[in-house]
Amino acid sequence: MKQQEKLQQTVSFLKSKLETPPKVAIILGSGLGDFAKSVQGLAPSQVFSYEEIPYFKKTQVEGHKGAAVFGSIEKMPIAILQGRVHVYEGHDLQEVVFPIRVLRLLGAEYFIFTNAAGAINLSFTPGNLVCLEDHLNLSGVNPLVGPNLDYLGPRFPDMTYAYSPRLREILKAAAQKKGITLQSGVYAGVLGPNYETPAEIRMLRHLGADVVGMSTVPEVIAANHFGAECLGISCVSNMGAGILKQKLHHEEIKEKMGQVVQDLSALLFEAIANFPTA
Repeated sequence: MKQQEKLQQTVSFLKSKLETPPKVAIILGSGLGDFAKSVQGLAPSQVFSYEEIPYFKKTQVEGHKGAAVFGSIEKMPIAILQGRVHVYEGHDLQEVVFPIRVLRLLGAEYFIFTNAAGAINLSFTPGNLVCLEDHLNLSGVNPLVGPNLDYLGPRFPDMTYAYSPRLREILKAAAQKKGITLQSGVYAGVLGPNYETPAEIRMLRHLGADVVGMSTVPEVIAANHFGAECLGISCVSNMGAGILKQKLHHEEIKEKMGQVVQDLSALLFEAIANFPTA
């Protein structure tokens, strides 16, 4: 079945179920799924497991629940994806970005991508939140390869403002108001699933990267292609390989993410309340 037909079927399914289409879409990375609970506690919400939604793929990585939550923050309709699938799991890249395109077709104008990331910048520490200013796509893959889907966007989309300047300013103002330390930096997107070597971390630092992770970049490309405004937030879970002379473990990274959910929640609630409504 063609991609367009799959998208149409999924969008029709969700439209038939949803009371209000989302204007803001939030994609939660490893260990950050508990943010959705704070939204569910504030207002009526609708929850669908990925298995219920046509053509959504079940998440396999620990810390990615695999559910879509539809609700609101300060009367702003939102959709939250609790977890994502990755190319390194064996998924086709079109499957990875499929939920992004569905949410955009449903009406989402603003996309917030969160992730757990390793720090390359030596001034960052685990637990820091980082507002992404730009990214380096070092994964070797791109969701726009192949025939262009003209109904989604142009053949050669501009990426000058891949991360919306006005949304970044709103996020920084929210951090200042809430007294939350917010770093800024460039995200290096790699394929994974192994963590980087110390030599690779040194290379990425020379290339201008501040944090590194295995997601987000394909999704941001797909959202920009479709004309959405994007915001990226990395949660520093660990220092990059070789910096602290210790091995990296996913369990420890997931635990660190659980510790920063409170700050992330406060930041997102404040920022979204100030997103443009028109």
